[in-house]
Amino acid sequence: MNSSVITDSETLALREFHPFKTDGVTYLYMVPSAGIFRMDGPSDAILEALGKGPKVKTELINELSGQFNIDLLLETIDELIEIRAIGDIDAPKDLVPNDLPPVGFPLTTMVLNVTNKCNLACTYCYEYGEDKIVDTKYGNQPKFMAEETAKESVEFLLEESRGQDVAHITFFGGETLLNFPVLQDTVAYARRRAAEEGKRIEFSLTTNATLLRPEIIEWLADNQIGVTISIDGPKEVQDGLRVFHNGKGSYDVVEPKIKELLKRHKTRPIGARVTLTQKNMDVLKIFRHLTEEMGFWEVGLAPVTTQDQRDYAITSEGKDDMLEQFGVLAQEWLECALNDEHHGFSNVKDTLEEIHKGVSKAYGCGAGLGLMGVATDGDVSLCHRFAGSPEHTIGSVTDGIDRDKQGKFLVDHHIASKTDCHTCWARPICSGGCYHEAHVQYGTSSHPNLHYCTWVRSWTHTCLEIYGALAEKNPKFLNRFDA
Repeated sequence: MNSSVITDSETLALREFHPFKTDGVTYLYMVPSAGIFRMDGPSDAILEALGKGPKVKTELINELSGQFNIDLLLETIDELIEIRAIGDIDAPKDLVPNDLPPVGFPLTTMVLNVTNKCNLACTYCYEYGEDKIVDTKYGNQPKFMAEETAKESVEFLLEESRGQDVAHITFFGGETLLNFPVLQDTVAYARRRAAEEGKRIEFSLTTNATLLRPEIIEWLADNQIGVTISIDGPKEVQDGLRVFHNGKGSYDVVEPKIKELLKRHKTRPIGARVTLTQKNMDVLKIFRHLTEEMGFWEVGLAPVTTQDQRDYAITSEGKDDMLEQFGVLAQEWLECALNDEHHGFSNVKDTLEEIHKGVSKAYGCGAGLGLMGVATDGDVSLCHRFAGSPEHTIGSVTDGIDRDKQGKFLVDHHIASKTDCHTCWARPICSGGCYHEAHVQYGTSSHPNLHYCTWVRSWTHTCLEIYGALAEKNPKFLNRFDA
């Protein structure tokens, strides 16, 4: 025995982590590193003992020496100290580092708002509804992006994606397909210019599907364009809030077009993006309709972004109901994954990928950094949701990025500036959440989304349990997240 170590008077205490169990096995999700560690008998016992309060190392070893070999206990204590699960009670708490990204951080995804006009009048729309932050109806910006502006945007992306072999362009609106000719010209131009620069550009778009027609579907398939369809579910759900300007529902228009797209376009997965509101909370019914009846490969569901007083805003009880149904789909996803089968609930897949890669975010998302939105006039904003908002504009495709504005944004929105988040174990995954959501709720994009804290922690815990189950029963499945 190493008596000099055993008589060490150091007082040990738990540090910051979140425990979760899978089939009786304890795992630790470390904060803020986002590492995941599997516990065994001795480590479980040490953590349980320290969970009752700090202990001098000799006291801890004496307490557990009847269960485990002393050398094994000493080795395990050292390992737990190394991963920072435990430590000296007097050691300073791990502070949230203010590690700002370097100037010139490469742009990887550019979202082109090719139009700010839409042929639908969805009640809850963040762009045209009650919570809009840009006057798209009477504002000075052009309704459609010009071909020249789109080409300048491509040049901007090629310049700002320096050092990256692959860059991404996502076409957005309004209703994106209202400006289909510019989409065609931009893809052709971007492909040619990327080849000249030794790069590859991948393309995707979001559409409400109302304007899909055979020649557009052929073009999407032939050009391997990723497609996300904004759709809220079966007819009674879709027609409740996703309506034309005359109030007519859109389901009967989009349903045959979507099925034709799914039948023809096989070069890229086609996903559905659902906005959940208090008026359409049957998550299971929506998901099953879109996957089993419509045929979507993947479906992602997100709560509506709006102020609490709106009649479609999700209540606290609604959030609980949504979480419960998400849990049902998450378990279905797990059963499929254990059998190496596909399940289309993308919310699980997206969170598990971040967990697997050990993502520990300094920012809620890549907006204003690796992702930027371009308005119809070429102004560059934090993301597509802020396109056209002077307050959130950080440059233009012709003049480049205003590094002073970008730098201020990066300081103000860093997790280090969000003191409310500093004691939350889920901060590596969340980092305060969506900036646009924060702006709508609190009037400033730098505010953490405190109204979703409980929900985010609960959902992250569910996904951690799923991750642990895969690690125990089908670890090879996790390899697909390495790419």
